[in-house]
Amino acid sequence: MATGFGIIGCGMIANFHSKAVADIAGAKVTACFDTVPAAADRLAQAVGCKPYYDLRAMVEDPSVDVVTICTPSGAHLEPALAAAKAGKHVIVEKPLEVTLKRCDAIIDACEKAGVTLATIFPSRFHKSSQLIKRAVDQGRFGRLTMGDAYIKWYRTQEYYDSGAWRGTWALDGGGALMNQAIHTVDLLTWIMGPVAEIAAHTALLAHERIEVEDVAVATLRFENGALGVIEASTATYPGSLKRIEIHGMAGSATLKEEDITEWEFAKMTKKDEALLEEMAGKTKTGGGAADPAAIGHHGHTELFKDVLKAIKKGTKPLVDGVEGRRSVEIILAIYKSAETGRTVPLPLKSDPVLKARKKNG
Repeated sequence: MATGFGIIGCGMIANFHSKAVADIAGAKVTACFDTVPAAADRLAQAVGCKPYYDLRAMVEDPSVDVVTICTPSGAHLEPALAAAKAGKHVIVEKPLEVTLKRCDAIIDACEKAGVTLATIFPSRFHKSSQLIKRAVDQGRFGRLTMGDAYIKWYRTQEYYDSGAWRGTWALDGGGALMNQAIHTVDLLTWIMGPVAEIAAHTALLAHERIEVEDVAVATLRFENGALGVIEASTATYPGSLKRIEIHGMAGSATLKEEDITEWEFAKMTKKDEALLEEMAGKTKTGGGAADPAAIGHHGHTELFKDVLKAIKKGTKPLVDGVEGRRSVEIILAIYKSAETGRTVPLPLKSDPVLKARKKNG
C-alpha cells in the first residue's frame, strides 16, 4: 500500500512537492488543502488527489500518512499542530517557522504526538554538498579557518507585490535572509558547525512596500574558531548562483549551486581530479537566483525518501525539527545584531523584537 501524502498550501512550491512524491516508488499524493478552493482544485486536478477546503478534514483523512506544509512561512505552526494532533508525520517547507517560539511549538507537538518532523532543506541532499561535508568530517581541510556564503539574487518589485504576505515580518519572517538565503545558511552551518557569535548590517535599498531587508551582510565566529561571512540580497541584478567557500589549513573547496568549482588539498588523491571534473557540471537550473520557479525538485525527492526511511526505521531524518530551527536562530541573530548594532552571541535567549525596515537612500 502506497504511503499517502497530503499537501497543505497549494501555491507554487506545492508543485515541487507533488513532483517529488511522484518520483518515489510506493508514495502518492492523496489529498491537498488550501483556504482558496480554486487553488486546491487546481493542484488536485493536476496530481489526481482529493481537494479539501477544511484543514481538519484533510489531516483526518485515513489515506494521508504524511503532510507537507507549503503555506507562507509564518503560517506553518497551525497546520503542523493540526497534523501532529491527527497523528500524521510532518514535513515543513523552510523556514520551520519565523520565530523560535513557534519553531519550538512545532517540535514539541510532534515529539508529544510521536510523529516524525522534518524541515525542507534539499541542498543537503545534493551529491556535491555531501562530498564537501564528508571531506570536512574526515579532516581533509585540516583546521577550518573560514566558511563563507554568498547569495546574491534578484527579485523584482512585482515579486513582492504578488502576495500581501511577502516582505512582512509576520508571514515572511524577514527578507533576503529568511526567505531566500536560508537554504545556504543551513548548508554553511551544517558543513562548518555551530555559530558562536554574529555581527551584522541589513538594509532595504531597492524595493518598495516591504518591511524587511533586501541586502544583508554578517560576519560569523564559529564555535571551532573559524570566521565567516554571509552576504545575502534580492537586489543584485541579474542574480547569481549561490556560492559557499570552505577553507582550512590543509584544503579549500568552493560550491557554486551544485557545482564544485574548487577542490584543492595539501594531500591530493587520485580520485580528486576525477571528482572535480565530475562535479563541475551538476547545476541544471537557474537555482532560483532570478526566478523562484527555476529550481529542480530532485533534492526534495531525496529528502522525502530520507523521511520515509526514518519513519520506517524509527530514527531521525537528516533535517529534523531541531536542525530546521538552527538556521532560523542564526538569521534572527543577524537581525538582532543589525537592529542593535552589537555583536550577538548564540544561542539566543529569546526571540528579538524586530522593526520594519525603512528604505535607505
